[in-house]
Amino acid sequence: MLIVLAKAQVGESAMDAAKAAIADMVAASNAEEGCIAYAFTQDVLQPGTLHIVEKWQDEAALAAHFATPHMAAFGAAIAGLDFKVIEALKFHTDEGLPVM
Repeated sequence: MLIVLAKAQVGESAMDAAKAAIADMVAASNAEEGCIAYAFTQDVLQPGTLHIVEKWQDEAALAAHFATPHMAAFGAAIAGLDFKVIEALKFHTDEGLPVM
């Protein structure tokens, strides 16, 4: 299994447009074969900071995700916005156990 943790900065004037593109991206990504979870969250302490959390079955599923039409549409939607991914980390993990 793969866990992807990313962080993005979005300008205040771009947030509404970014949210519309994110909603489409999240819905389509969660429907992909091999996607276990896919979410964006807005940081409550750092305005304009988004956290992206992804959980994939394997490398093949993640590679297929990058080749999807909705990934291309998301890239096009944010291309003209003040939206910048500032960190992206990928972790290989086992199935994991609940912390609590």
